[in-house]
Amino acid sequence: MRAIAVREFGGPEVLELTEMPEPGDRPGHLRLRTRLAGVNYADVHLREGTYPAPMPAPFIPGNEVLGVTEDGRRYVALSRGGGYAETAVVHRKLAFEVPDGVADHDAVALMLQGNTAWNLLFTDLRVTAEDTLLVPAAAGGVGSLAVQLAKHAGAKVVAMASSEEKRHTAVELGADAVVDSSTAEGLTERIVEAAGGPVSAALEMTGGDVFHATLAALTPRGRMSVFGAVTGVDGLVPITSLLAGSKAVSGFWLPNLYPSRTHLKDSMSALFAAVSDGWLKPLNGPVYKLGQARQAHHDLTARRTTGKVVLDVDR
Repeated sequence: MRAIAVREFGGPEVLELTEMPEPGDRPGHLRLRTRLAGVNYADVHLREGTYPAPMPAPFIPGNEVLGVTEDGRRYVALSRGGGYAETAVVHRKLAFEVPDGVADHDAVALMLQGNTAWNLLFTDLRVTAEDTLLVPAAAGGVGSLAVQLAKHAGAKVVAMASSEEKRHTAVELGADAVVDSSTAEGLTERIVEAAGGPVSAALEMTGGDVFHATLAALTPRGRMSVFGAVTGVDGLVPITSLLAGSKAVSGFWLPNLYPSRTHLKDSMSALFAAVSDGWLKPLNGPVYKLGQARQAHHDLTARRTTGKVVLDVDR
């Protein structure tokens, strides 16, 4: 089968299109003929060797696939690598049959990014209509879904994005206010001004100065959920700031929910229903051929993409 292999850690250039043996059958798993593979920052960190659950090289990256079983049923699934290939073997507990009313690209957007957005909001932060929520990268995969989910829950949404085009997209998705996140200078003040005061809840995935600016923009007893650090810079938590404001900072990593019997099952059911009902619209990004995996990674990390980035494995 055709697949993308990583034989050593490094930049996008280590992604190699090659022929590899098909994976063997495993108990409790499904064999899928892959149609689409999601491209995520988790794949970037796996490629670099910086992911919280690293994989030894050589390996096939890709933690998110949409494929078809031998009897023609469509499934979207999470995996520990193996997605950038024509055949994937995925655990049944992390595979969900796609309803007829949900398109392939939409289903992939719901799997990793949709489940992350849903559980950030409703499992970790417990967002309600009483909240003012700050959403970073609001035109990205997680952010675009978080904006819509929070608005549907009745929250006020302040969206951050790095370009005028992306901020316009956030407004179209339902954001009440937007903030330019292209620079961290004066970011706290701009967040508070856009929100009409401090925010009660915030998502954070940048790290460094943006982490501190977001923390400072929280109201007393505000809470922040950290689900990434794309700059690679830690946002060390100032204890005095937490104490003085009774603020809460939590970390969120979706794989910690994989052992749960209910969390992903419930969130996937809700996400599929929301798309079928028409009020949740995944923001579909660019589609690359399997052999363009290097370009897909380059564009993603350069923040040139909007919405869900996928590899079309059939091309």
